[in-house]
Amino acid sequence: MRLLLPAFLLLATAAQAETFEVRMLNRNNTGGMVYEPDHLRLKPGDRVKFIATHVTHNAASMPEMLPPGAEPFKGRINEEIELTFTTPGFYGIKCIPHYAMGMVMLVQVGEGAADALVIPDGLPPRVKQRFGEIVSRARAE
Repeated sequence: MRLLLPAFLLLATAAQAETFEVRMLNRNNTGGMVYEPDHLRLKPGDRVKFIATHVTHNAASMPEMLPPGAEPFKGRINEEIELTFTTPGFYGIKCIPHYAMGMVMLVQVGEGAADALVIPDGLPPRVKQRFGEIVSRARAE
């Protein structure tokens, strides 16, 4: 009976996890080269499915915006990938071909205010601008 309890708890946690879809788009009503949505707040264990809508997009973690201990990832071009986010913190996500054009998004795992996020120096100007817009909206939520 004792062996069943940990397995049951693991299954119960997995059953509570949600899966969110993020579309990689050439354009939406906010502009060009975007993830939709461009900001997610997740509970540890939630999943994100990145949906390729065009043959030139991908989703990859940004090393300079990855929580300590989190595993980096890099999807191939035109590949749909589904990831489980378990490590709390802020994840910067980029489309490698369109990074300089500002195709980025922010995934927040766990509790914490967007005020705690530090946007690193040295990012391309459009990326820094896009993250500034995302964080401003996140703070207003």
